Amino acid sequence: MVAPDGERLGPYRLLSRLGAGGFGEVHLALDPEGRTVAVKILHPHVAADETALTRLAREVETMRLVQGPRVAEILDASLEGPRPYLVTRYVQGRPLGALVAADGPVVGDALVRLARGLAEALATVHAAGVVHRDLKPANVILTDGEPVVIDFGIAFALDSPSVTASGAVLGTPGYLAPEVLEGTESGSEADVFAFGATLAYASTGRHPYGTGPASAIGYRVVHRPPDLDGVPDRLEPTLRECLLRDPAARPSADTLVARLGGTPAVRPAGYHRDPADARKAARAEGAWHRPAAFRDPPPFTEAGLPDPAPFPEPRPSDVPVPKARRSRDSEESGVRDLGTREWRPGQPRPPAGRPSPEEALERRRVVLHRRWVVGTGLLVSLMAATAREPLPEVALLLLTGYGSVMLVDAGIALFARRNRGRMILDLAAGAGAVALGAVLSTFFSTLTLALALGTVVFVLIAILAGS
Repeated sequence: MVAPDGERLGPYRLLSRLGAGGFGEVHLALDPEGRTVAVKILHPHVAADETALTRLAREVETMRLVQGPRVAEILDASLEGPRPYLVTRYVQGRPLGALVAADGPVVGDALVRLARGLAEALATVHAAGVVHRDLKPANVILTDGEPVVIDFGIAFALDSPSVTASGAVLGTPGYLAPEVLEGTESGSEADVFAFGATLAYASTGRHPYGTGPASAIGYRVVHRPPDLDGVPDRLEPTLRECLLRDPAARPSADTLVARLGGTPAVRPAGYHRDPADARKAARAEGAWHRPAAFRDPPPFTEAGLPDPAPFPEPRPSDVPVPKARRSRDSEESGVRDLGTREWRPGQPRPPAGRPSPEEALERRRVVLHRRWVVGTGLLVSLMAATAREPLPEVALLLLTGYGSVMLVDAGIALFARRNRGRMILDLAAGAGAVALGAVLSTFFSTLTLALALGTVVFVLIAILAGS
């Protein structure tokens, strides 16, 4: 069932549908402070699986540790009620799969940037102890030529027999590692395999294991070498190594970053070697009384990366803080919550202090009112001055009508106890229109004023037509 635009889901207002996948339907939305986010609403057959939701609730806290310019981090979640959903940073751009299908293979420096960025994204994910499990061209968004990886960890968290039986596909044939297809234990090495397959597709425009039925593609993945014909020579050995049958023979994400000249990943604050330890620490602080209660994301450096914190165990400041206590602490310190502000890869987050949607709307109304009062006052003055000599009654009617409108508006502002500046502006505009009309008719001839009025009207019509 498609959610209608404008519907509210928790504190988020849905704007438009971005797409759908095996686990949910993604919408562009606004958070309570008017900033853009992506909301993934889980499909009904996924939401009906209590086992899968329980596992997802356990894993979300660990997934929250994944922070960096190369990943669309998880900002919020609500896994209770009839419509569970996840909220991530909204990344504006084109999926790699759509870009290659429309424009052809990625070549030259653009391919190097893509390879380096994807390696950095995997290193960031793995540094937090998370496995993506579903890396593929559709889950790589290119924005200004830089890749951002989405949907990390969701396929792993929702790997449930009932979800699979309901129709959700855990991974994409041709990008799943052989150990995943065979059902054996898999880890971060499977993501490296998917990295090699994704880059092979990006550089050639062909799926490295061909097309056809999923069973046929899976057979080629397990028993046949990949098709890397057309991959640049400087990249081909690395991709071939990533696509090796033996997981232990594949390079790690950190090794790929080093080979490609990328920025090494840092272990995020609050990282635990065992994800269960992280969940226990969070529950001890009371942050997990409901799945949607999250701590703020770790601060970012000027390079757009999380502050380095090479601590294997959490410090007190790294443990998620309950929402009520966080709000109280923020008020006492005078610091506003950064929340979910949209930011672009490679840039620091915007500063706090952005007005709420209601404040922004009110400011816009004040500006529009000021422009309307001043603009109509000038136009009425010019019209009255032009008509004063041949049609004095019309000139008087124009000035009287405008003055009456301004007087009524000022009265409304006074009795409604709105801002006092609006009332003063209205009264000044009414008196100013009369004075300006008198001055114009005194110093300029009727013909000059008529030409000026015609020019103004022509310009206004042109502006309206152009807009």
